[in-house]
Amino acid sequence: MSGVKAVLFDRDGTLVHDVPYNGDPERVRPVDGAREALDLLRAHGIRTGVVTNQSGVARGLLTDADVRAVNHRVDELLGPFDVWAVCPHGPDDGCHCRKPRPGMILWAAGRICTNPAEAVVIGDIGADLEAARRAGAHGILVPNEATRPAETAAAEHLAPDLLTAVRAVLHGPPKGRVLADERPIENAYSTGGRPR
Repeated sequence: MSGVKAVLFDRDGTLVHDVPYNGDPERVRPVDGAREALDLLRAHGIRTGVVTNQSGVARGLLTDADVRAVNHRVDELLGPFDVWAVCPHGPDDGCHCRKPRPGMILWAAGRICTNPAEAVVIGDIGADLEAARRAGAHGILVPNEATRPAETAAAEHLAPDLLTAVRAVLHGPPKGRVLADERPIENAYSTGGRPR
C-alpha cells in the first residue's frame, strides 16, 4: 500500500487548462491525462482534493457563485473529489490560506483526516510547492507554459505531465528530482494494455 494517503491538486493549469479568472463552466477543459490520473488514485484508495487560489473574487472579476459553478463543472468532468479548498483572497490580503501559505493544504488534509506528511500536492507554479513544503506535505511541479524557469529549477520534484506525477506516487512519496513513469517497462509503451 502507498505511503501517500491523499493527493491535492491545484486547479487551473494543473487539472484543467488555465483560463484566467474563469467564471464560465463551459470553458473548463481537463488537461491531457487528468481523468486517467484521478481514476488511478481512486483505484488505489488514495483520497483526492483540489486547493485553488481564486483571487478574481477579491478583485471583483468573479463571484463566489462563479467559482462554485466552475468547480462543479470540474467535479462533473473529473470528480468526485473528497475535498475542495478555495482561497478567494487577493495577494495583498494577508490571509493564511492563499498559496504559498499552507492554510489550504492543512485545512484540506484535516477535512479528509490525513496527516500532511502523507499528502502530495501537485501544481504548476512555485507557490503550490511552497505551500506544500510549509504544510509538511510533498510537492510535485508539473510545468506548463506559465511556469517560470526559476520555479522549474527550484522544484524538488518535477514531472513532465500529470499522469507521470500520479504514477510516480502510487507506491509512496516522490523520489528523485525528475519523476518518471513508474509502470513496469513493458507496460510503459502501451495504453490500456495494448501496444501503441
